[in-house]
Amino acid sequence: MKAIEVNNKSIQRMAKIAAGLYLLITVLAIYTHFYVPGELIVAGDATITSNNIAANQGLFRGGIFSELIILLSEVVLTLILYVIFKPVSNTLSLIAAVSRLAMTTIHGFNVLNNIFVLVLLSGAGYLSAFEQNELNALVMFFLEGYTYGFGLGIVFLGLHAILLGYLIYVSGYFPKFLGVLFVFASLGYFIDSFSQLLLPRYVPGQAFIAIPIALAEIAFPLWLLFKGVNLGQKGNEEKI
Repeated sequence: MKAIEVNNKSIQRMAKIAAGLYLLITVLAIYTHFYVPGELIVAGDATITSNNIAANQGLFRGGIFSELIILLSEVVLTLILYVIFKPVSNTLSLIAAVSRLAMTTIHGFNVLNNIFVLVLLSGAGYLSAFEQNELNALVMFFLEGYTYGFGLGIVFLGLHAILLGYLIYVSGYFPKFLGVLFVFASLGYFIDSFSQLLLPRYVPGQAFIAIPIALAEIAFPLWLLFKGVNLGQKGNEEKI
């Protein structure tokens, strides 16, 4: 009995940490992927974009730093989710964890695109081999590469989300509607990422896609934070 109580306390503590990481990732993602680009990047105008970044390097570097914190948080969050759902299905929890870590790895390498932008705007002597308009074009090239790299990583987040939704639904640890939300969120991730990669003029982040994603990614951590994990309901554990 004592071991069960300790395990329950440990799981509830991890649930609170997971909630905090979820919310931290959400806040930092808004700053990194919406605020910073919105302030600096002008679509289709390499000159203005380059000038904006050169004049506001602190903001641009802040976005890079923020994304690194996101990636570190993702690693810890992924492992916590694996531990929580391992009793439900070790196999599916492992696949979900590997999928999210795959996204994190891709996004980690993708940060290099933004670092290359800083190098191009550093004013180093060897860059004099390029005309200014060529440097500006290269800046936009790497920024576009970053956008596509981010979309590529989200494909793996889609796989994670659909598996997480299923695990939530069958576990009995949480209300089933949270699992349903993640299934819809996974469809949004897949549609957004594949459309961005395959359709030349597609603009990611459409409202009908963003809303179910936001609902799932906010409702679940809030439940973890205020309600925790209902370990009393274990009737749906699987041996997959």
